[in-house]
Parts: sequence; structure tokens; C-alpha cells
Amino acid sequence: MDEKLRQELAAWLEFFRELGIEGLYQREVSGAETKRSTAQGESTGPVMPAEGAGKPSSGQVPFTVPAGRVTGAPQSGKAGRAAKPPATLAPPVTQVTRPSTVRPPVPTLSLFEVPHPQRGGPETLEQIREDLGDCQRCKLAGGRKTIVFGEGNPRAELVFIGEGPGADEDQQGRPFVGRAGQLLNRMILTIGMKREDVYICNVVKCRPPGNRTPEKDEVEACSPFLFRQIEAIRPRLICCLGAPAVRTVLGSKEGITKIRGRFFDFAGTKALATVHPAYILRNPREEKILREDFEKIREFLATK
Repeated sequence: MDEKLRQELAAWLEFFRELGIEGLYQREVSGAETKRSTAQGESTGPVMPAEGAGKPSSGQVPFTVPAGRVTGAPQSGKAGRAAKPPATLAPPVTQVTRPSTVRPPVPTLSLFEVPHPQRGGPETLEQIREDLGDCQRCKLAGGRKTIVFGEGNPRAELVFIGEGPGADEDQQGRPFVGRAGQLLNRMILTIGMKREDVYICNVVKCRPPGNRTPEKDEVEACSPFLFRQIEAIRPRLICCLGAPAVRTVLGSKEGITKIRGRFFDFAGTKALATVHPAYILRNPREEKILREDFEKIREFLATK
């Protein structure tokens, strides 16, 4: 090794020592590269630092630099500071593009909210209910009697999502048990299924005063638990009953009569929008709308 190269290597080792890097390791050199380097007159053996440049710590292998490859070695600066290494020595940055997964929207947490704990493996509905606890996350908690979490088959192919609990639901702690629930049960029978075969829940889990439409802050507080329920069940089809469910799940602001009966993509599954059974109770002549949409549900689930 000539003296110039030795001095440059010594300067590099001193530079790394001042950065706190005590050991450098030798990379493996393939046979083809060894032959190519030898043919070009390059040295593939380990290069030892010059005297006074510092020695590798015990058990560490000195790094290998082919002769003639080191240029612009750093020189020690004033006041014991090492000069910056040349920018050309920075390794290239490789950008990795990962496949994205469509997920339900997650509201931004406030300062006083804590995200649900990460668990090993998929969540269960029981774990989600445990995290919900005696929920006080929005003002609906002050007027409720019971939290209406949801019920049904935890592995259901079909999930129904309504707006919010009514008086009967608030009293019993079960979704869709009033008059609208009785109509929903009859419609489920028309597609060859029973209530026990499906899963039923609502956008909010506490009754809004006077059965009013849930407000934005109430939906934002409760919808993360709804999305976790959907993810735990992993149904083939989600049926959104009414405009509030459509807005929450699909983010659509179109009128329910315009988009009813249509299928949408949602987080790796399908969602269908239809009217709420309570709408049919107020407009009995429109029951054919609900029957048409439930026939589409039956046809969809019949396909493999």
C-alpha cells in the first residue's frame, strides 16, 4: 500500500472515531468481485490503519476498501473537529412502496382520548364491549338508561346498521326491538334468514333525546366502536338502514332515495344503502322499496 492511501485511510478511521464509531465491519466479497478487483489491481484484503490512527476494538473486523477507491478523505479540522464527509459517500435511499389497505375513517383523537389498546390477533366483540365500558364520551350518556351495543351472530355474513336506539331499545338494551325492529325481523325472514343469523347494531349506542338524529360530535365519539365491530365480524355485506348510517359508513351526503338499492365498496367488503324500517312505518305504501332492496340482499348472499 502506498503512503498516500495509508494516510487517507488513517484520516477516515480518525474521523469515524471522533463520531463515536469504534468498530467497522468487513462486508462479504463475492468470488466474481474478488477476481474482478484482482484483475484491476485492487486490494481485497483487510486494510489496517496507520500508526496512531487508532485500532479496531477486540473482536471486530476491520473494513475493506479496494485500492484507489477512497477519494476526498476527511482532514482533521481546527479545534479537534473533523470535517464533514463528502456528500458523494452517502448511500442511495431506496423508497419502498407498500400496498395500501382500504380502512374505515378513524376520527382524530382529542387530548383526553386514549386509543384502544393493541391486542395480539383479531379483536372480539367482547373485547370491544369491554373497551366501551360505561361510556361517557358524549352528551348522550347523560340521558340514556342502557348502552345498546349490538347483538347477533359474531361471524355473520350480513350486518345491519341503524341510526340509534329508541325508547324500547334503551329500556331493554337490545337493538331494533320496537315496531321498526319487528318489521326488520319480517324482512329478514323474506330472504331465508333469521334474526339470529345476522348482526344488528346502530351508529350511536345511546338513545338521542326524543329519537332525534345523532349530532356530529356524538357520531364521532361512537363510530370508532362501530368500525371495530365491523372489522371483528368481517361480514360479506353491510346494510345501512337510513341516511345517518349511510353518511357514517359510506361518507355519502346524497339523499337515501337516490342511492338506495346500490352496492358500494367498503373496507374489503360490500355495503348496500336502503331506507330505515321506521320510514316504512310512516309511509306504509313504500314497503315495496324495502322488499326490492332485501331481494337484492338475498341475491347477493346467494352468490359465492
